[in-house]
Amino acid sequence: MCNLLDVAKTVGSNRIVPTVSVPYPLGDPNLSKEEEWTLRTHRVEVALDALTKEVEGPTVFKI
Repeated sequence: MCNLLDVAKTVGSNRIVPTVSVPYPLGDPNLSKEEEWTLRTHRVEVALDALTKEVEGPTVFKI
Protein backbone atom coordinates (compact mmCIF):
# COMPACT_ATOMS: atom_id res chain seq x y z
CA MET A 1 0.00 0.00 0.00
CA CYS A 2 1.24 3.47 -0.85
CA ASN A 3 2.03 5.83 2.02
CA LEU A 4 0.41 9.24 1.37
CA LEU A 5 3.23 11.07 3.17
CA ASP A 6 5.72 9.54 0.72
CA VAL A 7 3.54 10.61 -2.20
CA ALA A 8 3.34 14.18 -0.88
CA LYS A 9 7.13 14.29 -0.55
CA THR A 10 7.63 12.78 -4.01
CA VAL A 11 5.44 15.35 -5.75
CA GLY A 12 7.31 18.17 -4.04
CA SER A 13 4.95 19.33 -1.31
CA ASN A 14 6.83 21.58 1.09
CA ARG A 15 4.30 21.63 3.93
CA ILE A 16 2.55 18.38 4.79
CA VAL A 17 -0.20 18.06 7.39
CA PRO A 18 -1.25 14.41 7.79
CA THR A 19 -4.93 13.65 7.32
CA VAL A 20 -7.28 11.02 8.71
CA SER A 21 -7.73 9.28 5.36
CA VAL A 22 -8.18 10.07 1.67
CA PRO A 23 -12.01 10.07 1.75
CA TYR A 24 -12.09 12.02 5.06
CA PRO A 25 -9.09 14.39 5.10
CA LEU A 26 -10.55 16.64 7.81
CA GLY A 27 -12.99 14.36 9.54
CA ASP A 28 -13.73 10.91 10.87
CA PRO A 29 -17.24 9.48 10.44
CA ASN A 30 -16.70 7.24 13.48
CA LEU A 31 -16.55 10.22 15.86
CA SER A 32 -19.39 12.15 17.46
CA LYS A 33 -20.19 15.58 16.03
CA GLU A 34 -18.39 17.26 18.92
CA GLU A 35 -15.27 15.08 18.59
CA GLU A 36 -15.19 15.58 14.83
CA TRP A 37 -15.49 19.35 15.23
CA THR A 38 -12.53 19.30 17.63
CA LEU A 39 -10.52 17.16 15.19
CA ARG A 40 -11.31 19.43 12.24
CA THR A 41 -10.54 22.60 14.18
CA HIS A 42 -7.19 21.21 15.30
CA ARG A 43 -6.19 20.10 11.78
CA VAL A 44 -7.04 23.52 10.32
CA GLU A 45 -5.06 25.25 13.09
CA VAL A 46 -2.03 23.04 12.33
CA ALA A 47 -2.38 23.78 8.60
CA LEU A 48 -2.61 27.53 9.18
CA ASP A 49 0.41 27.39 11.50
CA ALA A 50 2.32 25.46 8.82
CA LEU A 51 1.77 28.31 6.38
CA THR A 52 3.56 30.72 8.71
CA LYS A 53 6.71 28.59 9.09
CA GLU A 54 9.81 28.86 6.94
CA VAL A 55 10.68 25.43 5.52
CA GLU A 56 13.40 24.05 3.32
CA GLY A 57 12.08 21.07 1.44
CA PRO A 58 9.33 18.70 2.51
CA THR A 59 8.31 19.19 6.15
CA VAL A 60 5.72 17.06 7.94
CA PHE A 61 3.89 18.97 10.67
CA LYS A 62 2.88 17.02 13.76
CA ILE A 63 -0.82 16.77 14.46
